[in-house]
Amino acid sequence: MRVVFAADYFEKTVPDEQYRSEAAAFVRAGVPVSTVSVDDLSTAKLVPKPEPEETVVYRGWMLNEASYKQLVSVVEASNAKPLTPLDGYLLTHHIPNWYPLVTEYTPETIVLPEGTNYEAELRKLDWPKFFVKDYVKSLKTSMGSVITDAGDIGRLVEEMAKYRGEIEGGLCVRQFEEFRAGSEIRYFVVDGQPMGPDAEAIPRVVEECATRVGSRLFSIDVATRADGVERIVELGDGQVSDLVGWQVDRFVEAVSGVL
Repeated sequence: MRVVFAADYFEKTVPDEQYRSEAAAFVRAGVPVSTVSVDDLSTAKLVPKPEPEETVVYRGWMLNEASYKQLVSVVEASNAKPLTPLDGYLLTHHIPNWYPLVTEYTPETIVLPEGTNYEAELRKLDWPKFFVKDYVKSLKTSMGSVITDAGDIGRLVEEMAKYRGEIEGGLCVRQFEEFRAGSEIRYFVVDGQPMGPDAEAIPRVVEECATRVGSRLFSIDVATRADGVERIVELGDGQVSDLVGWQVDRFVEAVSGVL
């Protein structure tokens, strides 16, 4: 196994110390490390070049479908193989792919393709609040991602396109659920084995999710609803998931010890 970091993390004006620490920790664990520039994947190469048939784990920026497809091509051009192929990446990166697998454990969600009359569709729902995001992310600036009036959806989508730069895939409207403050925890699943940021027991909902989702490395964010029920907030590809609440060494040990 080899871990390939987005070189852009190290070359920008403000280097990302988490990824510097993570790269150093993988090296200490005996895992070789390379970098790749995701600024221009059309000409990018893995530096240093992997050994033939080496499995590559990516760590870096979230990539849209086209960019991740290019990254896979870069890896394969180096005679290596990606841990997560394109379809595996999209399985946990895009809500419409993972939502049907864990429907009963996560807020009800409807998927609206671009061009849909969003307001009309929201008015059909008997929901007091709507949590709105595209296939990947919500709007964390401006007016935020929660609305109570279907008439606000047009402005929210405009703000999302402005601040996000694109609407990735389409729109996902989720029924709003109230979660207990500070209860959200990120778990990682590595080759079917769920792990938490510490030695505490793994929630049943995480264990169940780990058996249903066919990705070798992904994250599960779980929060406790106001009524005490543990709910899946979202899934993500583990290669592009931040270490929220995790120590770098624990994450590196989890990945290098299983893959």
